[in-house]
Amino acid sequence: MTESIDNHPDIEISRRRLLGTVGAAGAAGLALGGVGGALTHSALSDSPAGGAPGAAGALTSLGATEVAFQGDHQAGIVTPLQAKGHVLAFDLAPGAGRTEAAALMRRWSETARRLMAGETAPNADSGIALDAGPSSLTVTFGFGHSFFERTGLAARRPTALDPLPNFSADRLDPQRSNGDLWVQIGANDGLVAFHALRALHKDAGEAARVRWQMNGFNRSPGATVSPMTARNLMGQVDGTGNPKPSEPDFDKRIFVPAGGPGPAEHSWMAGGSYAVVRRIRMLLDDWDKQPTAKQEQVIGRTKANGAPLTGGGETTEMDLNKFGGDGKPVIPSNAHARISAPEQNGGAAMLRRPFSFHDGIAADGTPDAGLLFICWQADPLRGFVPVQRKLDRGDALSEFIRHESSGLYAVPPGPRAGEYVGQRLLEG
Repeated sequence: MTESIDNHPDIEISRRRLLGTVGAAGAAGLALGGVGGALTHSALSDSPAGGAPGAAGALTSLGATEVAFQGDHQAGIVTPLQAKGHVLAFDLAPGAGRTEAAALMRRWSETARRLMAGETAPNADSGIALDAGPSSLTVTFGFGHSFFERTGLAARRPTALDPLPNFSADRLDPQRSNGDLWVQIGANDGLVAFHALRALHKDAGEAARVRWQMNGFNRSPGATVSPMTARNLMGQVDGTGNPKPSEPDFDKRIFVPAGGPGPAEHSWMAGGSYAVVRRIRMLLDDWDKQPTAKQEQVIGRTKANGAPLTGGGETTEMDLNKFGGDGKPVIPSNAHARISAPEQNGGAAMLRRPFSFHDGIAADGTPDAGLLFICWQADPLRGFVPVQRKLDRGDALSEFIRHESSGLYAVPPGPRAGEYVGQRLLEG
C-alpha cells in the first residue's frame, strides 16, 4: 500500500517499503504479546523482495515488532509494557453527536490499523516515522460516561460505567479528568508514539477537542539483563501481583463475558474491558528521605527484588499470618501490598499497566512526577473500587502520593475484519 507524502504528491512511498529486512535477532523474537488477537510478531515476512537477514538497513527486533489491530480484544491491554506512551481524552465538539462520533471512530480505526502495521497514515502523513518500524505500536480507544448522552445512547451505557465514588484522599483536577473519548498510545520508540498522537489529533478535525493529555514512559525493552517486572519512580518493583494470562480465570477477571451480565443493550461490550486511569503524583522528595527499611515496611516488599518481607523471591506468596519476634506482623497491617492483595479483597483483581511520568520541576522545587496508573478489569465495581476503598482507609503509602486526576472508560472489544472500534455500539 502506498501513500503520498505531504507537499510531495509526486512521491509515493510506504513506511513498510523503507523497513528493510529483519535481522536474525528479530526473526527469533516472535512472541505472543497478548490474548485473543493482540499478536506481537516480527515483520520479516513483509520485507521487500525477500531480503536476507542481516542485510544493510535491517531493523532490530525492537523496531520490527508489530501488534495486531484486529482481534477479540483491543491491543494495549495485555500487550507487554511499552517504553513510551501518550494518554489523552477528547470531548465531542458542540453539536457533534452519534453520526460525527461514528465517522471519527472510523477515521481513527483506519489510522490506527495502518500505523500499527508500519504503514503511513491515510491522510497527509507527517513523515515523522518514515524510517522506523511498527515498534510495538498500540492504539486503544474507550468511551467515557458523558459520551453516551452526547450521542443519544444513554440506554446502551453499561452500569459498570457509573461514576467512581469519591475517595477521601483524592485531590482531583476536573479539567484533567473524565472526557467523552479516551485514547491510549504505546510504542517502544518515542517518535513512533508521537507520530500516532499527531495523526490521531489531526483526524479529530472539527469533531472533537482534546480535553487533557498526559505523557509517560517505562524502561526500554532490553535495558536489563533479562526481562523483569518494571520499577516505578520510587524505585519499587511494581506489578508483581498482576493476574497472568496463563491463569484459568484471567479472561473472567479482565474482559466482559459474552452474554452478560446486564441487558442485551450492553452486549456490544462483550470481549471489552474497563480502564480506570489515575494520575498519581509521587512525593519523591519525602519518599527519598526515608531509609530503605522504612520504605520496605510501607510497601511490604523488599526494594532490591520485590520479594515479600516474609521471605522468598518476587513471586513467592506473601505470608500474611507471619509474625516477628516483637509480636507484630512481618508485613505491617497498613502495608500497601497487604491491603491491595486479592485475598484481602474478596478476590478482587485488576491488571495494572501503567506509565511513569515526569512533567518538570514545580514552583516549590519538587518534581512533578509519578504514575499514570491504568488498570483493566471486567467490572470496576468488583475490581478497582473495593481495593481503592480499602487503600483509602489506611494505606501507609498514602502519605507519599497524591491522586490528581481520574477517569473511567468502557473499552469495546477489538474490531473484526472490516470493522471500526465501537461499531457494534454506534451502529448496533
